[in-house]
Amino acid sequence: MANRTDKEAATIHGTNPQNLVENIVRQKIYQTIYWKESCFALTAELLIEKAVDLKAVGGTYGGQNAPTHFLCLILKMLQIQPDKEIIIEYIKNEDFKYVRLLGAFYMRLVGRPLEVYQYLEPLYNDYRKIRIQLPDGSFALSHMDAMVDDMLRKDYMFDIALPRIPKRLTLENSKQLDPRLSVLDAEFDEAALEQEAGEAAKQAAEAAAASIANRDGLQHASARSGRDEDEERAEKERAKERQREKWREDPKDSRREDRGRDKEKDSRDYGEDDEYDRRRHRDRDGYDDRDRDRGSRRQDRDDDRDKRRGARSESPDRDRRRRERSPDRDHRGHGRESRDEHSKRPSAQAGAGGKSRAVDLSDPEIIAANLERAKLGLKPLK
Repeated sequence: MANRTDKEAATIHGTNPQNLVENIVRQKIYQTIYWKESCFALTAELLIEKAVDLKAVGGTYGGQNAPTHFLCLILKMLQIQPDKEIIIEYIKNEDFKYVRLLGAFYMRLVGRPLEVYQYLEPLYNDYRKIRIQLPDGSFALSHMDAMVDDMLRKDYMFDIALPRIPKRLTLENSKQLDPRLSVLDAEFDEAALEQEAGEAAKQAAEAAAASIANRDGLQHASARSGRDEDEERAEKERAKERQREKWREDPKDSRREDRGRDKEKDSRDYGEDDEYDRRRHRDRDGYDDRDRDRGSRRQDRDDDRDKRRGARSESPDRDRRRRERSPDRDHRGHGRESRDEHSKRPSAQAGAGGKSRAVDLSDPEIIAANLERAKLGLKPLK
């Protein structure tokens, strides 16, 4: 008796409402303790108390495919068949999400297509989390809007085959349903309008900034070009003024500096002919470094001879007599021409008749004179 459908319950889709749940699953529900203890003699008013205590949704779970409490309450609602107004209140309940989901799933099983779309589509705006008990006994999280979307799109849910309903587009084409309007459309439209307005304002601001930047850039470029020309002209004037001051101070130095730069350039250009120019200059002058060294050595030798002669001089009278005897000598000794003339000159001891007289070689003066002549490379006096 406890498992039979209410006598006043109407058929659903042409059959017993409990037949919407498969027979195997229905027999498992009848055998559970929750069905026997908590679902016995429930009414529509007492069912709400059990729905508030739900902690999860799901079909069967575990190795023995035990039904969940949610599935047991669905079968009880199919058995007692609450009024439509009570189911609508379940769906509109915002305080208990599992009560709302219980009413929505029952409406999906027993409701007509127009009623299903009318009462379930507003639940797309509910984003609360829902716990789902999986067949292996574990739990997973989902959301109310996702569960409602699965009810409208899938054919099998919570181990129950859902009654077939036509697509929404079909109902819209048949003028049975109006196009769906989401509460988010207005927000999206406002956001889109605000975004478009913001983008338009941003583009206008960028265009204005670009025009201002271009204008400033042109002005800056023109001013900079004018400053560059003025600076270049002023630099040229300063260079000319410095050149004029240099010429006024000393024109010769300026020309000499220019000639020096030209000569340095020529020497760099014709550096290979330097040796040839030096040899030509040496040949033109008629002497070279060896001639210069020879003359310096001769001069040193004459200086040494004069020093020795001065050291051997005994008295100023002797030097005076020597200079009187040989007037053609200089401090460096007789030259070749003076020696020749002295050899041709008649002797000082020659007589009046032109004949030479005998010289006393024992005279100390004669001996000293012969020594000096020997040192000078001359023949002794006879």
